[in-house]
Amino acid sequence: MHQPPIAVAPKYRGRLAPSPTGYLHLGHARTFWFAQQRAKQFGGELILRNDDLDSTRYQMEFVDAMLEDLRWFGFDWSEGPDVGGSFAPYNQSERMSFYQAALERLRAGNFIYPCTCSRKDIQQAVTAPHAADDEVVYPGTCRRNLKSETGDRKFSWRFRVPDGETIAFADENLGEQKFIAGKDFGDFVVWRNDGVPAYQLSCVADDAAMQITEVVRGADLLVSTARQILMYRALGLPPPRFFHCELMLDDKGERLAKRHDALSLRQLSGQGKTPAELRLAWGAPD
Repeated sequence: MHQPPIAVAPKYRGRLAPSPTGYLHLGHARTFWFAQQRAKQFGGELILRNDDLDSTRYQMEFVDAMLEDLRWFGFDWSEGPDVGGSFAPYNQSERMSFYQAALERLRAGNFIYPCTCSRKDIQQAVTAPHAADDEVVYPGTCRRNLKSETGDRKFSWRFRVPDGETIAFADENLGEQKFIAGKDFGDFVVWRNDGVPAYQLSCVADDAAMQITEVVRGADLLVSTARQILMYRALGLPPPRFFHCELMLDDKGERLAKRHDALSLRQLSGQGKTPAELRLAWGAPD
């Protein structure tokens, strides 16, 4: 009797995706460490991607420091901007053709529309509640816009969410998550008015192209995951699994940010701290 072929699960591919807009801090290291441990747990690979699209904020010195600090802390990747790999380039600034292709697919499917609203316009809208991640829920001012109507005005491309639909996913760390489109988050920008792809589009396009099977990142991006699931669907792509880590907080209960220089890996290294003792502090002994 003929036996059907046994389906083979794709090899685990995780990724680190820091932005060179400042020195990496202990919170980054903790989340990235989870990513590396997950890759090791499943016998998979870890990919480093340099998310350097925002040329107004990143500096080359931070790129070099990022690589040095990651290596110092104990990270090891099989593909990345410094070692190459089958899915190169690994600098987002060199991957514009991927983002343009994704944008064209979204536009062809009528999933996006041109938006001429400024940030100030949206902030001043009377009915502009905030999303679960504190981003203003777009009031839909330009939803009926056609590109031909924008004239010479600068515009961004905005993704039209299915109002009222519940976007649910099972997070590998935090369990079942549910967000309602149009309430917990609104129409979101996928291409900025300065010609740069927004985080949601570049992240989806790259994770899909690099065949990432699981995205490990901070819990502050849970709502972004709901947005990105809609984009995967619109592009006809299977989403990866998601593992969101609890955020590391400072002594005031605020999440760490790159302004916390005292907790940057560079400062901690200069103080004589070792990666092993820093990892031990959050319960991750070598």
